Amino acid sequence: MVLSLRRDRAARGLTVAVAVAVFLGSWELLHHGRYARDQLSDIPVYEGYGFAMRNGLLPYRDIPVEYPPGALPAFAAPTYAGGYAATFGWLMAACGAGCLVLAALAGARPEALGFLAVSPLLVGSLALSRFDFWPELFVVAGVAFLVRDRHRPAFAALGAAVATKLYALALVPLALAWTWRRRGPRELGLATACGVAVVAAALLPFAILAPDGLWRSVWGESSRPLQVESLGAAVLMTFGHPTVISTHGSLNLAGQGALATASTAVQLAALAALWVAFARGQAAPARLLRYAAACLCAFVALGKVLSPQFLIWLVPLVPLVRGRRGLAATVLLAGALATTQVFFPGRYWEYVFHRRLAWVVLARDLLLVALLAVLSLPARARARSS
Repeated sequence: MVLSLRRDRAARGLTVAVAVAVFLGSWELLHHGRYARDQLSDIPVYEGYGFAMRNGLLPYRDIPVEYPPGALPAFAAPTYAGGYAATFGWLMAACGAGCLVLAALAGARPEALGFLAVSPLLVGSLALSRFDFWPELFVVAGVAFLVRDRHRPAFAALGAAVATKLYALALVPLALAWTWRRRGPRELGLATACGVAVVAAALLPFAILAPDGLWRSVWGESSRPLQVESLGAAVLMTFGHPTVISTHGSLNLAGQGALATASTAVQLAALAALWVAFARGQAAPARLLRYAAACLCAFVALGKVLSPQFLIWLVPLVPLVRGRRGLAATVLLAGALATTQVFFPGRYWEYVFHRRLAWVVLARDLLLVALLAVLSLPARARARSS
């Protein structure tokens, strides 16, 4: 019995090691061929933040920063090595490989690890030039710890994710319900304190030294208008003639405040429905993984902002869903990633300024809506519909 367990663990470890090697090999391929052409990179922005901090400037007070404080280490770390862009890219590769290892700890099957291993080729060149693998590392750590009933480190990891990018808030109600059901109110209180402590440690220094700048950063993220790739914007770009403007550090549609508000309302309603449905059901690991993926998908698919890098948030979690539902969800995610590469980055400006390939952007957004339906539809309803 003991020998069999050791063999299983050794085989599991070998599978994870091979998957990490393939992941890093896939990442290296992003530096060549069509992936290396026509890049739209955010690295110059990150580099500016990083070297400003190296020169003693205080974020949010001396320099405006549009991201929460938890993102700052990812911007500053590459300044201590030669070649900022290359160092940053491989830092994100390390975060992506970490997500793969944590997914294995959460119970990912070999086929899921295989998908994660080649996922850089599906994400495309933006994997090299966005920092989203950094907060996603904390998200997957939080989910993996929850599955293994390590509630305090789970909440600490989710706190770090929230302090890095606010989308992780979508998973907090799931974590609260999970810990309450699995370990009771005392453990929930202690775990919540761990999460709050991490968020406070990241935000409090800047809240004291640069409160106005920190508030502008948080408000700037939440008050953004209808972004040009969101579902509502893609419908207008396909069937209408909206005006594209540059505000809030992104490209958005002018005069669509009501639609942006409606998108946010639908997004929040979908999230609330998922939170309630999870809390009312069984506290089982398979349900936690499915609802975690569904909540992030609802945040991405239904919001008023849908940047291409948001799909990175789904890559480590969707393949963790088991059974035929998980297979269908993974296929839909792969389709959404591949469709994104049709227009981004090489033909992005054609879409923005001439509305070419608008139907492709709309198709990508509808694939994400279909993914949300697959992840969230109850099993009985799925059986009846089939």
